[in-house]
Amino acid sequence: MSFFHSALALALGALQLAPVPPLPKAGERTGVATSATAAIRDAGQRDALRFTVWYPTHTARAETPLSIGPPDAPLFQEAGRVEDAPVSGGRLPTLLLSHGNGGTARMMGWLGTALARAGYLVIAVDHPGNNGIDPMTLAGSVLPWLRADDLATALAAVQADPVLGAHVDTARLGLVGYSAGGFTALVAAGARPDMPRLARFCAAHPDDGVCRPQDESPTHTQAARVAAAASPELAPHVRQAGQSRALPGVRAAFLLAPAIVQAFDPAELEALQLPLSIMVGTDDAVAAPASNSDVAAALAGNAVIRHLPGVAHYDFLSECTPLGADRLQGLCRTAVPKAATHAAAVDEALRFFGENLR
Repeated sequence: MSFFHSALALALGALQLAPVPPLPKAGERTGVATSATAAIRDAGQRDALRFTVWYPTHTARAETPLSIGPPDAPLFQEAGRVEDAPVSGGRLPTLLLSHGNGGTARMMGWLGTALARAGYLVIAVDHPGNNGIDPMTLAGSVLPWLRADDLATALAAVQADPVLGAHVDTARLGLVGYSAGGFTALVAAGARPDMPRLARFCAAHPDDGVCRPQDESPTHTQAARVAAAASPELAPHVRQAGQSRALPGVRAAFLLAPAIVQAFDPAELEALQLPLSIMVGTDDAVAAPASNSDVAAALAGNAVIRHLPGVAHYDFLSECTPLGADRLQGLCRTAVPKAATHAAAVDEALRFFGENLR
């Protein structure tokens, strides 16, 4: 054998023997921040804002799945994660994640953990008065623009955290929002809502999914919301709805089935120039594409949209356990497997943020 062939054989052998670096796992840390606007919306007037952070980790510990619901009767099965694991990497592209009406941060864990394994630091919140852990309040429903303040508060808290702070990269900052969280992302991107415009839309279209009471809060009718908005307690805050809540440095936003889009004057959406990626199901009856996603995609200056055939609004929630599928058929029954819908959303998020934040 010639020297060349011997060297080549040794090189190939070394390549075959070289260990393959392990893929990152999803680490998870949780925290609580103080928020003045949380007390306005929380049923107990608490000023606490819970947040969950997912990030890449190469810990030797195994990921453990999280069940959502009563400990003895879980309704949703969440993706695996490693609690309080060390963070891998330096500064990481950072995403702020907003859940839908009556949801939770962890209900979007299927997306947050997937992004964390791909190298992102994901900060998600439980919006006060509008989450699935605490009592739902009319204030949480009537003051949705304050959700953008929740994202800013959580970001500041994570930046100040002795473990996580060094890994936040505000030069590579993105937004992710599902349903009402899509509205939140648009507000945080710079669009200013006009709530009387939404009220006029609902008066003319009372059967629109956004205007009807949601399953998560069936007593929050449009009439109840209008009355609460005019109450002495909430009216001063409602008058501030049109103020800008744009988060500095946001470079891109990914929206899943965004809702409440009729709250924006067309000029506000036309003024958005950051990249937007919108994904929505064709069978969405809660945030109908025609009055929400399609409007945002048509007006925003740098938006792309993808319609998923046969997918409905709640298909973007976590996978249901067998018990959840039996008890919560409206949230769990799907024409398209949730796994396929989730995979499509993860793939698009990775493509989109890979192009705009990496």
